[in-house]
Amino acid sequence: MNDIILFNKPFQVLSQFSSDGDKKTLAHFINVPNVYPAGRLDFDSEGLMLLTDNGAVQHFISSPAFKMPKTYWAQVEGIPNQDALEQLRNGVELKDGVTQTAQAKIIYPNSVSDRSPPIRFRPSIPTSWVELQIHEGRNRQVRRMTAAVGHPTLRLIRIAIGPYQLETEQLAEGEWKKAPLPDELTKRVNDFEQNRKKRTSKTASLNSRRHNSKNKSDKRESTADKPISGNKKRRKTISNGKRMAEKTARS
Repeated sequence: MNDIILFNKPFQVLSQFSSDGDKKTLAHFINVPNVYPAGRLDFDSEGLMLLTDNGAVQHFISSPAFKMPKTYWAQVEGIPNQDALEQLRNGVELKDGVTQTAQAKIIYPNSVSDRSPPIRFRPSIPTSWVELQIHEGRNRQVRRMTAAVGHPTLRLIRIAIGPYQLETEQLAEGEWKKAPLPDELTKRVNDFEQNRKKRTSKTASLNSRRHNSKNKSDKRESTADKPISGNKKRRKTISNGKRMAEKTARS
């Protein structure tokens, strides 16, 4: 498949096809065989997911090593000030280390539908929306980042992965569609596959040379350890006797 599947995951849906109790999974929405998520999205998070049947594409999109940006809208408790936004941008200290630099800003979205069930509401605590763009893929990273700066996330929507955006694709909640791979992504994936094949071929060639060298070494050791037969022993004894006789006659 040269296309990729874009899916707008609803709240409380597992980002997997296999069943898990009575929880909804991707199988409730997508009936395309042999496709798998390229990266995950938490059960209680919403938004864009990408699926593919190509292992290289899946690896490229989900691996932080390739630095494909992921953009989120987080509805948080309170209104972050500039200090909190700067912390999000410059790196937040988490239990598994400091986060990489990110983009963070306050936004005022007007295209977000209500969630069912809705977020908890406290009259004394206002909420606001923060747009965060990150390149990492740590477990529940955005939620932990906003909590670390004093603004716990109440609702989280992933709105973009690389060049794919929910708004431009016009995907309603629970809908999916096929989209072509961008030329740049196709090229990078092809380069990745070619380099991987070269590394595999080089490793196989090296292992083959090592195997042949070991076989030759084993044959030499086997020949050296082989006992001398009786006839060879007698010939060796006669030869040694002749040399001793000749040496005695000369002296």
